[in-house]
Amino acid sequence: MKLITWNVQWCRGCDGRVDPRRIVAHARALADFDVLCLQEVAANFPALAGSRGENQFALIADLLPGYAAIPGAAVDAPAQGGGRRAFGNMILSRYPVAQVLRIQLPWPADPQANGMPRLLLEATVETPFGPVRVMTTHLEYYSAVQRAAQVEAVRARHAEASGHARLDRVRDASHGPFHTLAQPASALLTGDFNLRPEDPLHERLGAPFDDGTPALVDAWQHLHPARARAHTIGVHDREQWPAPYTCDFVFASADLLPRLRAMRVDADTQASDHQPVLVELG
Repeated sequence: MKLITWNVQWCRGCDGRVDPRRIVAHARALADFDVLCLQEVAANFPALAGSRGENQFALIADLLPGYAAIPGAAVDAPAQGGGRRAFGNMILSRYPVAQVLRIQLPWPADPQANGMPRLLLEATVETPFGPVRVMTTHLEYYSAVQRAAQVEAVRARHAEASGHARLDRVRDASHGPFHTLAQPASALLTGDFNLRPEDPLHERLGAPFDDGTPALVDAWQHLHPARARAHTIGVHDREQWPAPYTCDFVFASADLLPRLRAMRVDADTQASDHQPVLVELG
């Protein structure tokens, strides 16, 4: 299983050009991926630099016809001139997708910072080694208060799913809305967390649980414990980012650690201000 996670900055490259086709082409050049997790996908947002208001959720789905396309709008607001505009995350999978959840993350008031709604998008993917909950998110940048609350909510969702996996006994086969769908404990958590590896919130994301929930382990730390992290933002775009650093991560539930095979960051592409991250499991 090959998974790419990438904050695509509404498909805007370091040259200022917005091009969903270029994003898909660069992702394909990195790997023949099975799952693609994207953050900062936009629809009907002409106010974003370089955008014409294109529906990037639809365009990217059309460019990957063999993949199930799962959109997740964290921001859903009225657009000037009518209609709605959306901004959020997206998962594309060529493996079958079972249950999908769109979990709005906490957005507590913070008088010291602006912010916007944030989402945890989750899709249960039927991989060759069993069902895995693939989660992708984009945590708050400006507000430490909101970001901390969102980390706790992500942990709570993972523990909740693990509880269902351990404890659920009732099964409904009605094919109605109460039809039972698996909530496996096995999970991959991806995204732009807007925190650095040395941030205490990074450690908090990987903290153990006391109820049997498998811990979320930073895949880079597991695979490359002695290697410096590859930077994932500001590598090429020095206008927005004075110096590069790492804020895009992949966490794997502890039970999946034996399946981790490789992980790398594409440091070459300039199709976004972030670099795509590839992880392989087998």
